[in-house]
Amino acid sequence: MGKERVGFIGVGLMGHGMAANIVGKGFPLTVMGHRNREPVEDLKRRGASEAATPRELAEACDIVVLCVTGSPQVEAVVNGPDGLAAAGKPLMIIDCSTSEPSATTRLATELEGKGITLIDAPLGRTPKDAWEGTLDVMVGGTSDQIERARPVLETFAGRVIETGPVGTGHTMKLLNNFLSMGYAALYAEALTLGAKAGLTPTVFDSVVRGGRMDCGFYQTFFKWVLERDPNAHRFAIRNGFKDMSYLSAFANAAGVANPMGAAVRNSFAVAVTTGHGDDYVPMLSDITANLAGTSLVPEADD
Repeated sequence: MGKERVGFIGVGLMGHGMAANIVGKGFPLTVMGHRNREPVEDLKRRGASEAATPRELAEACDIVVLCVTGSPQVEAVVNGPDGLAAAGKPLMIIDCSTSEPSATTRLATELEGKGITLIDAPLGRTPKDAWEGTLDVMVGGTSDQIERARPVLETFAGRVIETGPVGTGHTMKLLNNFLSMGYAALYAEALTLGAKAGLTPTVFDSVVRGGRMDCGFYQTFFKWVLERDPNAHRFAIRNGFKDMSYLSAFANAAGVANPMGAAVRNSFAVAVTTGHGDDYVPMLSDITANLAGTSLVPEADD
C-alpha cells in the first residue's frame, strides 16, 4: 500500500519546514497557496503540488495538516464556503495549530457526523526544529487515529506524545505555553529590575546559566538578550497573547483561579497595545525595560 496523500495548509514560519520534511520523506504533498509565495514556490520545487482552495486541496488528499494561527482560522479553513468539509469526502484533519480546546472538541464532534476525523497535534519547539524534524507533538485522539497519523507526524517530529482524547493535545499545549510565556514575562521583569539596580544582563546570566534556574527556554531567550540574535525564538508576541487569552478562557470554564496566567497575559497585552505585537517573544525584555525607563542593550551596541 502506497503512502497516503497529504495536504498542508499554513506554510508559515513553522509550517514551511514541516511541509518540506513531509514531501522530502516521500509523501505526496499538496499545499494551499499562501500570502507569502516564497515557501510555496520552494515546496513546489521540492515536488509538492499547489491547490487554490481548501476544498480543492481536500479533493486531492487523504490527510490534511493544518498549521494556522488558532481556532477562528481552523474553523474558516474547515467550514468556509470552499472549506475542507465542502469536499464531502472522508478525510483525516490533523490540527497542529494552537487552538482553543473547547472549540477543537466541538468541531471534532461536528465533523465526525460527516465522516471526517479531526485530531489535535500542536507543536513544541521552534521553526529550526521544524526544519530538522525534531519538533515535539502533543496528540489528542484515539489510539487508532493517532497510529494512522503517526507516519506523517514522525516526518517532522522527534517526539510524538499521546495526551488522551481529542482536545487534550491543545489543552497540554496551552499549559506548555503558559510555562514558556510565564518564563518570558519573569525574565523580562527580573532583567528590568536588575538594570534599575545597576546589574547588567551579562551579570544576571553569569549567575543563572549553569545553575538550577537554567533551562533550554532560558538559553533561547538569552540568545536575544545577550547576542541580539533576532532569530533566537521566532514566535510573535501577539501569538503569545492569543495563547494566554485561550488559557484564561480555559481556566474560567474549569472554575480554576488563574492569577499567574492573568499576570502573564497582562504583560503580553501591554506589549501588543504599545505596538509590539509582531516582535518576537524574547524582545519582551526590551519592551518591559523601555517602559520602565531603562535599557538592556549592551553599551557596545548603543
